[in-house]
Amino acid sequence: MTETSEREERHGVVRPARPRPGPHRAWLVAGVTLLALVAAAAFRSTTGALFEPLEAEFGWTRAETSGAVTANLVIYGLVAPFAAVLMERFTLRKVVAAALLLVAAGSGATTVMTAAWQLWVLWGVFIGVGTGMLALVFGAVVANRWFAARRGLVMGFFSAANACGQLIFLPVVVHLAAHEGWRTAALLVAVFALAIVPLLAWPFANSPAEVGVAPFGASAPTVLTHDGAGSPQREDAPGVVRRNAAAEALAVLRGSLRSRAFWILLFTFWVCGWSTNGLMQTHFIPAAHDHGMPATTASGLLALIGVFDVIGTVASGWLTDRVRPWILLVAYYALRGASLLTVNALLGPEVEPPLWVFIVFYGLDWVATVPPTVALCREHFGAAKSSVVFGWVFASHMVGAGVGAFLAGWGREATGSYLPAWMSAAVLCFAAAASLFFLPPRTTRPSAARAAGAGASQSGARRRPRGR
Repeated sequence: MTETSEREERHGVVRPARPRPGPHRAWLVAGVTLLALVAAAAFRSTTGALFEPLEAEFGWTRAETSGAVTANLVIYGLVAPFAAVLMERFTLRKVVAAALLLVAAGSGATTVMTAAWQLWVLWGVFIGVGTGMLALVFGAVVANRWFAARRGLVMGFFSAANACGQLIFLPVVVHLAAHEGWRTAALLVAVFALAIVPLLAWPFANSPAEVGVAPFGASAPTVLTHDGAGSPQREDAPGVVRRNAAAEALAVLRGSLRSRAFWILLFTFWVCGWSTNGLMQTHFIPAAHDHGMPATTASGLLALIGVFDVIGTVASGWLTDRVRPWILLVAYYALRGASLLTVNALLGPEVEPPLWVFIVFYGLDWVATVPPTVALCREHFGAAKSSVVFGWVFASHMVGAGVGAFLAGWGREATGSYLPAWMSAAVLCFAAAASLFFLPPRTTRPSAARAAGAGASQSGARRRPRGR
């Protein structure tokens, strides 16, 4: 991108829309976004498979390796809300490129580490910050900018990127760790992250306005940002005061803390992180191994969860465009809690039919919570603040994941079993489902026009009934 176009992007300059042949540019941008999200998910989804090789080589304890994952998940989550502001300030292209380079550096440097504190720095800081900037907040920003229609479906695809990383890389990493060594597996992730960087030149673009097209499903290009209070304004509007990324993200947080809806979304997504990334993704393989199941079989089951995660998350995005999001979340959390009550009894040396049922269901439910949660952020806080608000909600997701990962590892060492971890996660899921009945009525009415930021000029927008 030229210096002129970059300056226009930051100051809200809108070029006239030009008809282009072929697929809408939004879908090409979404494709690159999906690849970047897969790269971020690739390393995070394989850490559980690397526990035993690292512990065998260096003599580290499960608490030490779990602690490094906890640092990764917490930093990953806390970076997300600030990344949303940085993407507005420095453009998506620059932030994503920096994030991919951090992931590649952190993953590659693990091959020469010699001490546990280096694992914490590389997994926690380098990869934590890099993947945090490539979290689902990045997907939410792309979906909000580029799509007026099919936004829920697109967020479903972006949410499924986590599953794609798990599905594609987990069996490969387990195989490489067993036959070529865990260092080869880590280098694979680094190379994949680096390979995406050139795609940021083309076909990726920062916004529809930068390339002179309208968002998919809209009639005219627009550029909306938020001021410190989060109200929609053009960046070149008189009186708009620009603050640094930290101040702006914290200002949105302070305003959101007064909302009951924000606290409920924080809690439910905290539970979501605990029960997925923290517990299942990190500890399923070692938990299955405790029951006599080979690591290769357990990794195959976890990869299969990824297959059904793709299906379930895309379906959830489709449903989010048609069903009230809070109703979907009640169903997702309640059913997840019920399934967690059974998993300890289902694990064993062989994969019996009931375990297949659990794998299929948990895969369908894994991150199906993301599209309706993004929709609720938009409904309760408006289009201008929704990306940063979701960043804070997503931060709670990863803090929950970090706490869940650590406590599950600690509980395993203290009791010799993962049963307390499965039971506590089930109880939390039931509590999350119950809390959604206390959501206040939404404050905004979603429509195609609002989704595009185009205001009332799009007369075909549909209005949904007022409700949660």
